[in-house]
Amino acid sequence: MKAKPLLAKIPSATGVKVVAHDYEGDGPTVIFCHATGFHGRYWDHVCLAMKSIYRCISIDFRGHGDSEMPEGTSMRWSGMAEDLLAVVDHFNLDKVFGVGHSMGGSSILLAAKERPQIFEALWLFEPIVIPMGPFSEKLSRGNDLASSARKRRECFASHEEAFQRYVSRPPFSTVDPEALRTYVDYGFAYHEDGSVVLKCRGEIEAQVFENSATELFESLSSIDIATTIVGSSDTDGPAIIAPHIAEELPNGSFKLLSGLTHFAPMEDPVRVAESIIDSFN
Repeated sequence: MKAKPLLAKIPSATGVKVVAHDYEGDGPTVIFCHATGFHGRYWDHVCLAMKSIYRCISIDFRGHGDSEMPEGTSMRWSGMAEDLLAVVDHFNLDKVFGVGHSMGGSSILLAAKERPQIFEALWLFEPIVIPMGPFSEKLSRGNDLASSARKRRECFASHEEAFQRYVSRPPFSTVDPEALRTYVDYGFAYHEDGSVVLKCRGEIEAQVFENSATELFESLSSIDIATTIVGSSDTDGPAIIAPHIAEELPNGSFKLLSGLTHFAPMEDPVRVAESIIDSFN
């Protein structure tokens, strides 16, 4: 079954129009926030597994997916938090559950720092929250990732060509094929000649990576919301720091999804959905 969420284009700060995908499920509202370079629709399969229990809404942050923004818009992560809060206000939500992946998890924490009263509980998969100090640059890998993003191939002859390239090599060779299809189908826009181009261009993705040092780690002790920090079996920075984030949060706990990587929401959507539901009950 394919998801058919309703699309809402919502004014945010600095002239940005953020996009929300409303899956119209029953029950309390859960807002899903994506990782750098992705878009809200890669949560489709997680939301489909949850919509009998929750109303699910996913976001396309500024510079990603179908969002719109003026040229030169800052990619500071505080802007992503503003996008999230704009969606909350648009739907008149007073209590929501937050689900975030990587940069999306950090954006939720930044929003929670500003308006903690709107969040019921959080499930955050390897949020990028880096302790300041001599290891900050090493853990963030922001410059390395930015360099790779600027070299990323952006154009393909078709969605199918893009899919076949991604499925044949890491990191996407290990993800669920249907989740990858969703990522590709909604992550590329058509050119007039029928070819396709990434909606989140390499330069924008690079700027997001370069803004990954948010000084949020030192503020975690002020965020007193029930929060499940989830980590993978990766041996890279986000997985290493995840347990420490949970320790810093007054009401935080850590859970390991063994056998998965930093791309877990696309590797095993059903298992991820079950983990989210379990943490919110």
